[in-house]
Amino acid sequence: MLLYIDRIAISAAKGPITSAFGLDDVRFGWVLSAFALGYALGQVPAGMLADRWGARVMLAAVVAVWSLFTGLTGLAVGFASLILARFLFGLGEAGAYPTVSRAFYAWLPAGERGLAQGINNSGARIGAAASLPVIAWIVTTVGWRETFFGLGVIGIGWALAWYRWFRDSPADHPAMTKEESHLITAARGAVAPTEAKPLPFGALFRSRNMWLVMGQYFALNFTFFFCLTWLFPYLQRTYNLAALKTGFLAAAPLVGGAIGNWVGGGLGDALYRAGRPVLARRLPATVGFSLSAAGMLASLAFHDPVAVVLCLTVAIFGADMAVPVSWALCIDIGRANTGAVGGTMNMAGNLGAFVTSLAFPYLILLTGSTTPFFLVGAVLNLAAFAAWFAIDPTRPIGAEATVPRERT
Repeated sequence: MLLYIDRIAISAAKGPITSAFGLDDVRFGWVLSAFALGYALGQVPAGMLADRWGARVMLAAVVAVWSLFTGLTGLAVGFASLILARFLFGLGEAGAYPTVSRAFYAWLPAGERGLAQGINNSGARIGAAASLPVIAWIVTTVGWRETFFGLGVIGIGWALAWYRWFRDSPADHPAMTKEESHLITAARGAVAPTEAKPLPFGALFRSRNMWLVMGQYFALNFTFFFCLTWLFPYLQRTYNLAALKTGFLAAAPLVGGAIGNWVGGGLGDALYRAGRPVLARRLPATVGFSLSAAGMLASLAFHDPVAVVLCLTVAIFGADMAVPVSWALCIDIGRANTGAVGGTMNMAGNLGAFVTSLAFPYLILLTGSTTPFFLVGAVLNLAAFAAWFAIDPTRPIGAEATVPRERT
């Protein structure tokens, strides 16, 4: 939740920030994309560090660093310093999801990881949805600089609490029973996290699975990050809405995304426990991308803000059905090197976010319309739908032998 509260605050504060520094939409797009670029570039090294150091140290460090740069955003004095602060903020956040996936590999049986990923990612959507109206109100009440200072302090407090509470191995946690520890170990599968050898960097990019996973996550984030970056200012400007009302409308697709995470993760786990490991990952993703493409296209048929938001809610619900199974897939094919695999996938996804941040204002500048952006999003969703039929969750990266493929 905190990850996305800090991330989306910049969109809710767009008005006063652009006024303070005299930024137009294109330059503000570069501010948004600076975060996405830093976030993308940090994914692979952060994931590898998570595999080496473990989730306890790594996640505490990640949250503390990103919170520091959240606070420093409030000290920006112009366009260049704002770009730098947001780039470093993105670089700091980069290790969050790969590290969480590394923790899930150590702590969860294989048949429980989809829903766990769904719950984790739904927290991001709920945090973003709740914060849009709240941050908009706080920015209006106390100022945008003070808002970023406060968010930074909260994050550093969280990092300290995490380090005190978490343990990298279930067996090391004082609240863990021997029975539960045995259950986790027996159902985790493959190599114990502490016994794994690091995955060679080249093996990631020689894997067909890895390229397909990266491509579908690029498409997913192209759709999703529109709601985190441009939806709030787009609705406010297009329909001349007050900040608080815009916040509530822009929050709806994120709530839809949270529900999509639960549905996709729960469906995937049910199919996995039923002995259908390929279908467990493929069905939620393909259904989700179909809905996402349909929602993006349907939004073009309406001019009422509520109807447009409902269509985009369907689109984000669908895209987010694919999120938990994408991260569960990273555990399937990455195993004890889940951090590196998840970081590589998320790197590609956030290159999609980088493109979104710039594509929206530039396409409007070039065409005078928002329609091309939504058409591009729909096409990317359909391409991701097709990619999932070639992804094989039973083929670990770097391994020669595979479990016999399931017929679907």
